[in-house]
Amino acid sequence: MFRRLPGDEARSLVSTTPDTAVVFRPAVIRTPAILTLAIWAWRLLSGLVRLIVRHPVAVAIATDTTLITHWYGRRLTLLVVGGAVVTGAVWAVIHRASFQRWIGWPLLASWRRLWIYRRHWQPTMFMSGLGKHHRGRDFLPRLVRVDCDGWADRVTVRMLSGQAVNDWSDRIDHLAHGFGATACRVAILKPRRLLLTFPRRDPLADPIPALPVPDMPLVGPVEIGRCEDGRPLLLNVHGTHVLVAGATGAGKGSWLWSVIRALLPAVEAGLVELWALDPKRMELSYGKALFQRYAADPDDCATLLDEAVARMQNRADHYGGLQRSHVATVTDPFVLVLVDEVAFLTAYQPDKQLRHRIGAALATLTTQGRAVGFGVMAALQDPRKEVMNIRNLFPDKIALRLDESEQVDMVLGDGARDRGRTRRPHLTHPGDRGGRRLHPPRNQP
Repeated sequence: MFRRLPGDEARSLVSTTPDTAVVFRPAVIRTPAILTLAIWAWRLLSGLVRLIVRHPVAVAIATDTTLITHWYGRRLTLLVVGGAVVTGAVWAVIHRASFQRWIGWPLLASWRRLWIYRRHWQPTMFMSGLGKHHRGRDFLPRLVRVDCDGWADRVTVRMLSGQAVNDWSDRIDHLAHGFGATACRVAILKPRRLLLTFPRRDPLADPIPALPVPDMPLVGPVEIGRCEDGRPLLLNVHGTHVLVAGATGAGKGSWLWSVIRALLPAVEAGLVELWALDPKRMELSYGKALFQRYAADPDDCATLLDEAVARMQNRADHYGGLQRSHVATVTDPFVLVLVDEVAFLTAYQPDKQLRHRIGAALATLTTQGRAVGFGVMAALQDPRKEVMNIRNLFPDKIALRLDESEQVDMVLGDGARDRGRTRRPHLTHPGDRGGRRLHPPRNQP
């Protein structure tokens, strides 16, 4: 019976004869020496291959230095090392991006894998509950690889059998502090493979200056800022409608002016028309000269929207049976209707008849305008249904800083705040390499 007891279960036994010690003699299987040597050789070979694959730069430097020292002596080694250092410094000065890609980031990844992640892997996994101790054996998730770039470490992990993604996303605070980072994000790469992103710094801590006006006219996705990983932030305004919600001072104007600035070459080329509604008179009024149509008075705003609906329907009659999507041309330009403080027109306007007229025009534009080249980009502070009852007609919604937690769900959908607060993995697309925070520049008219 004793021989069948697995692992550390034997310590739970109680002897009925206290004076007699219970002695366990595990079964010994004699393994042929050749088999033992073969297993050791295989482990050594596979370990060397993994070392070369995971740390190619470090292995190449160590191997070359050792061989040169053995064959030619220390003097030549010092000369070669000094020349390599000088060459690397010149390379870094002349073309820093390629140096970082091929030398800098792989070396940093090798160092951080050894000193940060490998060194703290076991205690962090056990203390966070992601590692298991079962029948006298320790089971740990596997650290597959570490990649570094200018702002974050990306750690590829293989989960244990039976683990779920939520087991990791619920412990992002444990992982972040366990590895000395300020945050952790979880993304799914493939079954049983996760990508953990640990930011090392925040490149968006300081305001971004206004981006240069594009040289070429662009109607498709326009660059309006920078993402957290340094890549351009692109926003598509052609073929969709955009709703920007945020409290006072959250930066809604930066989104509007960034789009206007990016579309200026297309406006000058005649491919885009900007129609502006500015009931507050304190935001878009600075750019009157840039807009083909501008209105601030509620009556004028309603008239402008009615004209946009009429022009949209005329274009739809022309497209009927001929084409289903819009291509911006000088004869049929893309018309972007910009509305600042749209809530004043749809909810706070005291004239009920005028309020319904504006709401009907906006609903018509957002339901029928996308295919014929009419888009609406609106900004508001209060996203409640009684304030903006057509918010679901905007395919693209952007939530900035809001006053109440429920408002996040109003803009982005039920449960969006909880998913964002815990950084659930389905909010992060693998192509985004761990997710991104999006900030436009602080543009001023």
